[in-house]
Amino acid sequence: MTTTIARLDCDEPTARRLATALGELSGEAAIAAFERDHDRWTLEITFDAVPDEAAVRAMVGEHAGPQAAAALQFDTIEERDWVAASLEGLSTVGAGRFTVHGAHHRAALPANTIGIEIEAALAFGTGHHGTTRGCLLAIDRLAKRRSFGRVLDVGTGTGVLAIAAARRFRKNVFASDIDPVAVKVARGNAVHNRAGAFVTFAVGDARRALPWRGPFDLIVANILLGPLTRMARPLVQRLAPGGHVILSGLMPDQANAARAAYAAQGLVLEHYEILENWLTLTMRRGRVAARRPRP
Repeated sequence: MTTTIARLDCDEPTARRLATALGELSGEAAIAAFERDHDRWTLEITFDAVPDEAAVRAMVGEHAGPQAAAALQFDTIEERDWVAASLEGLSTVGAGRFTVHGAHHRAALPANTIGIEIEAALAFGTGHHGTTRGCLLAIDRLAKRRSFGRVLDVGTGTGVLAIAAARRFRKNVFASDIDPVAVKVARGNAVHNRAGAFVTFAVGDARRALPWRGPFDLIVANILLGPLTRMARPLVQRLAPGGHVILSGLMPDQANAARAAYAAQGLVLEHYEILENWLTLTMRRGRVAARRPRP
C-alpha cells in the first residue's frame, strides 16, 4: 500500500493560512505545518487515497496564489509511520529549566527539567525557533526572581509558552491567538502536558475580542513588530504595577522601534537576548508610588 504526500516549502503566514483553509480535507487527508528552519516552513498534506492533483493545486492556488500551487510537490511512497519518521531528526530544545521535546524523547529528559511535549505534526511550531526559545529563557529568568499570579500569552500558537508559564508558576494563564485552529491545537497541547486546568484559551488579540481585562503580572507576546507596536497600549493597560512584558518575533534592527512603543507606555527595558538573529525583550512597568498625605 502506498501513501501520497503533497509538500510546499513556504513562509509561516502561508503555512498557517493553508493549514486552516485545507482543514476541510481532514476526512481524507492529514495536514501538518511545521518549522523547517528560522524563517521557512513546510506544509504537508498526507492522503490515504490517490488525490486529484489538479484539484489540490487549484485549492492551494485559491488561498496562496498560483506560484504556491505550481511549487506544490507530490510524492508517492510506501506506507510507514510518518509521524515517527518526521520526528526522527527533531532534537530537544533546552531553555533554562524547560525542555521542549517530542514523544520520542520523553524517556530521556534530564532530571529536574520541565518537559513540554509538542509534536511537529500537530501544530504551528515546535519550540525550535529562536523567538520561542528566547521567550522560554526569559520566563525562566524571571521565575528565579519572583512568582507570577496571572499570565497572559498573546499569539499563543502551539501554546508552548502558556504551558511553560502554567507548569512553572502553577497559576492562572490566559492565552489567545487570532487563528482558531491554533487555539484548538494549543488547548489539546495544554491538556496533554498536564496544564489544561491552569490555561484558559480564546480566539482574539489585545486590540479586538480579547475577553480578559487583567491586571496581569506577566504578559508574553511572540508575534511580529507591526502587531506588537499596535498592541502596546492595550497590552500595557492590562499590565499590573511592577509587571513584566516579554516581547519577541523581532529582528535585532527592530529593537529600538519595539522598545520605544512600550517605553511610551511607561515600561523600562530590563533585558534583551539575541538567538539565531531573533531578538527577545523583557520590559517592566514601574510600581505606582504611594500618595503623599495632603498637608
